[in-house]
Amino acid sequence: MLVSVTERTREIGIRKAIGAPRGAILGQFLVEATLLSLIGGIAGVVVGIVGSHFQIVGVTPVVVPSSVVLAFCISVAIGLFFGGYPANRAASLRPIEALRYE
Repeated sequence: MLVSVTERTREIGIRKAIGAPRGAILGQFLVEATLLSLIGGIAGVVVGIVGSHFQIVGVTPVVVPSSVVLAFCISVAIGLFFGGYPANRAASLRPIEALRYE
């Protein structure tokens, strides 16, 4: 997400220059981070469920629904937590500095 903020510095500067509030930019990057972690969580759950149909060294894995939900929630929480710093950095950029960025 930090790379995304760096690559989109000029876009952020333009949005702030035309009046985008800090909360809108913060929200945009938090939503992006959350969606990425949701997609990763869904992919992980699907791979885990498919993988549970195979025997590993003679042991058949068991899927516990509460563990699946917990893993999915942790994935989303990690996305929000680690998306917070880049989102805050994007929201705190000054428009003039962002537009000057190359």
